[in-house]
Amino acid sequence: MMSETRYKLHWITAVIQVLKTVKEMILPLLVIVFANGLNSSSSGVWYLDYLSFIIFGAFIIVFAITGIIKWKRFEYWFEDDELRIEYGLFVKKKRYIPFDRIQSLDYTEGILHRPLKLVKVKVETAGSSSLKKSEAELTAITKEAAQIIEHEIAAAKMTKKAVSLEEGTVVEGIEAEEQSQVKSIFTMSVKDLLILATTSGGIGIILSGAGIFLSQFAEMIPFEWMYEEVSGFIKFGLLFVAIAVFFGFFVVWLLSVGMTFLSYYGFSVSLDQQDIVITRGLLEKKRMTVPLNRVQSIRVIENPFRQIFGYAAVAIDSAGGGGAEGAKINLFPLVRKKDINGPLKEIFPDLILVEPTRKLPARSRRFYYRIDFLWMVPAIGAMAYFFFPYGLLSLLIVPVIIFYGLWQHRSGAYELSGNQLTLRFRGFSLQTAFLMRKRIQSMEVKQNYFHKRRQVASVTAAIKSGIGTFRAQVLHMEEAEAERILSWYEPKTEKKGRQE
Repeated sequence: MMSETRYKLHWITAVIQVLKTVKEMILPLLVIVFANGLNSSSSGVWYLDYLSFIIFGAFIIVFAITGIIKWKRFEYWFEDDELRIEYGLFVKKKRYIPFDRIQSLDYTEGILHRPLKLVKVKVETAGSSSLKKSEAELTAITKEAAQIIEHEIAAAKMTKKAVSLEEGTVVEGIEAEEQSQVKSIFTMSVKDLLILATTSGGIGIILSGAGIFLSQFAEMIPFEWMYEEVSGFIKFGLLFVAIAVFFGFFVVWLLSVGMTFLSYYGFSVSLDQQDIVITRGLLEKKRMTVPLNRVQSIRVIENPFRQIFGYAAVAIDSAGGGGAEGAKINLFPLVRKKDINGPLKEIFPDLILVEPTRKLPARSRRFYYRIDFLWMVPAIGAMAYFFFPYGLLSLLIVPVIIFYGLWQHRSGAYELSGNQLTLRFRGFSLQTAFLMRKRIQSMEVKQNYFHKRRQVASVTAAIKSGIGTFRAQVLHMEEAEAERILSWYEPKTEKKGRQE
């Protein structure tokens, strides 16, 4: 039966569409249109003198008309236990999403949404063809309209549950009981938020963004003039240069702190029936829902700088959704190491939160630094020869490589506990991955000629993370232990076949 009610998006959607299009086109527009507009010479014909600005204005008008048409032609409704969407600029498109496939509804309240009490809704499903795009997106609807979508999905799922119940059971009572089971698990304090912001890696994002900007406008930047000015500035002395560079990095660091603080402000985690609900953000408030049955692994990540103060982060890998955050999700961006077990046990009661005790053998130590050392020998030799005597300082790389390898070897550990495999390994940060056997996509044991001589092997467990894969691995462990882990993972039917 066809639903009589069709819903439209809020009119602010047209404005958001225009701003989004301008944002995507701003770099080529500025380069193509305004490059000619910087010329101050006059041709005597007014429309030729202002041609660049006329072209820019025409683009804005086209964007505005396009945004209005997209808003007008977008509508959604509910029919046959499906969310149905009709949209398109020139060609009408229809998308039908069964309620059974919908894993979560993620909400975002941007700067334009909050004054009008609107939300952006992303419909996440179990699979998606793109990591950056959700299955469907409602750009701007009222909070009441978002609640209607939730109610329709919940009602359809409750109807299916009611089929298996005996006659006379009150479904409304069950629904009310389930909806009341919302439990707060974790809230980030202002102190922890400041520590997170000051130790985050946001400075790299800002510097890379500045690099992209400079590459786009390289022809318009007066590099010769800047070179002369910088050369003159250097004459004042290295101290002034060092102070200027330090001040520049300090400003960039402050920007990264501000971005992280605004992004994670009000961070909280709650448990709603069988869903993890994560809320965060000040200027742009986001609410993300992660079904428990889509969680593939739990990782405790210890950054060396935060580890000094007893802090760590907890991340989960989700198999659901195709959004940008659908793979690795920060469950607890920053939490004291001693306080991790309590909240994790509330969310995952079957999780065995025990530090892995099985260490790597001493004879595997050399494998952690030997290859890196051999690769660096030609580079060190070349630097020492061509930049003698200062090139000899490159020899200092050798102890760094050895120390880093020994650090990795000492950090490696593993544990088998029932149906759970725990792997601990280090890149720069120390990661402890808790993996359930039924969630592991594949298990691989690698062993080369040199490994066989030392009776060691490497184990890699692949976990689904979004539409990609996360690989947890412990390198150069005991050969017998690697085989034991592989045997633990193999299906029982395959084991019986080998024994026969």
